[in-house]
Amino acid sequence: MTDRIIFVCALLLAGVYFWGTAQIPSLELGDPLGPKAFPRMLGVGLLIAAAMLLAEILRDRKKVKAGGEDSGALRWEAHDWVVLAVVAWTAIYIALFEPLGYMLATLIYLLGLTGYFNRGRHLMNGLTCVLFVAISYSAFTKLLGVNLARGIIPF
Repeated sequence: MTDRIIFVCALLLAGVYFWGTAQIPSLELGDPLGPKAFPRMLGVGLLIAAAMLLAEILRDRKKVKAGGEDSGALRWEAHDWVVLAVVAWTAIYIALFEPLGYMLATLIYLLGLTGYFNRGRHLMNGLTCVLFVAISYSAFTKLLGVNLARGIIPF
């Protein structure tokens, strides 16, 4: 049942995402693909992932009909708490992205995730997070010319 909920959520997310990319203004000058090309590719990737999940759901349904056991009831398992916590942590990251800025919000977000999933490796987690934030910030701002949220850090 959980996989069906994820499938429906992925389709809803793809719909909202495609609607959002349609709101991006098209420029008459410059790149013929325009600023919508990359977001649309991400949306197509999301639809492909949803289609793969649907294929897995249908394959599992055939296995159940062939003699497997599945009550079809929604069961709350221990790892579901981890998924719920990651979703909540991501929502907090999104909420703090503008006020704190890209660098600080992303650093805190990644430190939280690596601290949980890679327990006890504080130096490795810290270095990885700082390097990722620094390199991705430089790549977006210097190479791609993207303005990221500055937040409370003055550069």
